[in-house]
Amino acid sequence: MKKSVYMFLFCLMTIGVAISCREEKTAGEKIEDGVEEIGDGIEEGAEEIEDEIDDATDDHQ
Repeated sequence: MKKSVYMFLFCLMTIGVAISCREEKTAGEKIEDGVEEIGDGIEEGAEEIEDEIDDATDDHQ
């Protein structure tokens, strides 16, 4: 009985430590990450458009 109580407490402590060690971002960091993702998406879209334009002009030459 005593061993099972100790094991239960050990498991709870382990879970508590694992949860408390998670890295949490501030609101500013979340916004910054979102802006970077949007910028990356715009850049990729612009590159795709550029490739399509290059392909279209190559076909007509």
